[in-house]
Amino acid sequence: MSKTALIRVRMSSHDAHYGGNLVDGAKMLQLFGDVATELLIIRDGDEGLFKAYDNVEFMAPVYAGDYIEASGEIVSEGNSSRKMVFVAKKVIVPRPDISPSAADILEEPVIVCRASGTCVTPKDCQRKNK
Repeated sequence: MSKTALIRVRMSSHDAHYGGNLVDGAKMLQLFGDVATELLIIRDGDEGLFKAYDNVEFMAPVYAGDYIEASGEIVSEGNSSRKMVFVAKKVIVPRPDISPSAADILEEPVIVCRASGTCVTPKDCQRKNK
């Protein structure tokens, strides 16, 4: 059974929080939360709970129109805890300099955020791998 998950989302103008269409870094953490939920469902058959991040690094800006690919992996497990690592990459960027609808797929995705944290699925909620 896989212990990795991936989602791809386009940042919209509603995600832009600052001048210049800059997206709030908290949006990356929201994506990581969604990835963590999927990982826990795959692993335990339950959404579980996000306990804490122990590291978050914002590495490059994200703008409205960027496509972000967020992925995560369970790297270690306890009885109910699941240690996870996450990475968010910019994979497509808008090209308004060419036309309002132009965009480019990046040959080399840009890492915009990395994080690690711990989630918990209470024992009585774990339905898989018993």
